[in-house]
Amino acid sequence: AEPRLNYFSSTGSSMMRQHSIALLRAALQHPCISHTCSVSVPGRFLSTQAGREEYHAKWQRIAWSLAAVTGVSLGAGCLSAGAESSNREAVFTKGDVSKHQTPEQRVWVTYKDGVYDITDFVEMHPGGSSFIMMAAGGAVDPFWQMYQQHLKDEVRTLLQPYRIGRLADYKGPEKKDPAEDPWKDEPSRHPALMPRSNNPCNAETPGSIVAANLITSNDIFYVRNHLPVPPEPEDPAKWQLSIGGEEARSVSLTLEDLKTKFKKTTISATVECAGNRRNEMKAVKPVRGLDWDTGAIGNANWGGVKLRDVLLHAGVDPDVCDSMDGPKHVHFLGADSDPLTGDVYAASIPIELAMASNKDVLLAYEMNGEPLSRDHGAPLRVVVPGVVGARSVKWVTQIITSREESDSHWQQHDYKSFSPSVDWDTVDWSSAPAIQEAPVTSAITEPSANTQVEQGTTTIPVRGYAWSGGGRDVVRVDVSADGGATWQETQLHKVPGQKPGRAWAWTLWEAEVTLPTPPANSKGPHQVCLICKATDASYNTQPDSVAGVWNLRGVVNNAWHRVGISVGH
Repeated sequence: AEPRLNYFSSTGSSMMRQHSIALLRAALQHPCISHTCSVSVPGRFLSTQAGREEYHAKWQRIAWSLAAVTGVSLGAGCLSAGAESSNREAVFTKGDVSKHQTPEQRVWVTYKDGVYDITDFVEMHPGGSSFIMMAAGGAVDPFWQMYQQHLKDEVRTLLQPYRIGRLADYKGPEKKDPAEDPWKDEPSRHPALMPRSNNPCNAETPGSIVAANLITSNDIFYVRNHLPVPPEPEDPAKWQLSIGGEEARSVSLTLEDLKTKFKKTTISATVECAGNRRNEMKAVKPVRGLDWDTGAIGNANWGGVKLRDVLLHAGVDPDVCDSMDGPKHVHFLGADSDPLTGDVYAASIPIELAMASNKDVLLAYEMNGEPLSRDHGAPLRVVVPGVVGARSVKWVTQIITSREESDSHWQQHDYKSFSPSVDWDTVDWSSAPAIQEAPVTSAITEPSANTQVEQGTTTIPVRGYAWSGGGRDVVRVDVSADGGATWQETQLHKVPGQKPGRAWAWTLWEAEVTLPTPPANSKGPHQVCLICKATDASYNTQPDSVAGVWNLRGVVNNAWHRVGISVGH
């Protein structure tokens, strides 16, 4: 009988996958290959010289064997640049794919008409292995339709090396029942917001207006959602918040209870996504995450009640932070849930932060004097000033005191930073703490990149924002127009009433910057790179290089911000 190639595994580094694909293609052109070829080498195996040499020797033996039988010679890196016709791919049925649902069986999925062996990608999936394993043995298409941040070229490119064949019985995408669409009731958004993903909605304030005012308008405040926005409650006043956990009694409070039984507090505080300015890291080398520019940040006046007061009401000892055996963390659970698993967005902060009277952690129900909008957590959200936005849980329904940190994906397998040397093959999520306080940062918002300035211009107005986490005030912002050789100080604009150690709001700044003299004999436009850097009250200053703070998730980028302009045109 004509031999059939039943299975082929592409694993490890991109170099190894290229070899695997080359071997598969060669084998499929020669039906005399009667055995199944499966090779599995962990990516970290290739991280040493000895490992690479052993790997090359192994592949050389395979190549020699193949050449002896087929006459086909495989050299290093022989991946064909041209696309192979579909009749040269292995063909599988949905039944074939359904047999591969565990690492032991190999994990296969389909996307459109393609079949992919993703076994070696499962643990590297940014959304966590449990989410991607839900598609094991079936199609990822419905999941990608639900989480539409996947529907972009870089994700499809990432998937392509794992392709092992095509689906024989593919009949096109299945039509969705509109009634089952978890995104059908999303709120409307201001058209000025710049979308970074549609479902879930993630959109930033345009750079040209992000620092136009010390207080960001509600409608153009950046939107960061991880899951579908929960339905609007019929009666917000009856919204239920439950409090409980270790060394706390179980308490249930309505929004009306919070408004009438606790003292109202209003603070001006900046909320920034940990991925703000991620696009600069992508320019160094690829990272995974939304392509944020400088607008995933905003400052608002938040009104609500102090978390400390609510925890004291629930019986938490005011001296709990001094206890060796007491709870160490406060968890927040939101009402936004995954439509497939039912998991809700959750995060936690250290209990010292929650109980400190001078840290001003709020359960907020107002934003700039108005009730919260749905996108910003209506009717109740957490605002943790001085801390990255990922911990300010929206639509909060539960607060739990615990000896353990939240075990949610967003606390344990996201929003952490690693050395630039760590990649998706070597990352150990447990080796780094969850990001809490944000580092000092700043950005130029005017002029925008690639602005053209008239010939003969000697000075230019430059504006932007600066902020530091932990309540550390920004004491200075410097700008340069000559690559950092010389600097000039800027004029700072601050929200009134910020206290030492409780400077939760950003600082806006501006300067009339002197442009460098054009090069001698310059006939056309010349390029000028504007740079800004901030220093906070603890004399923390931004690092100069994005490459030095690069990390695989593209978070907490606080390097000098650079904007290139053209002078003379």
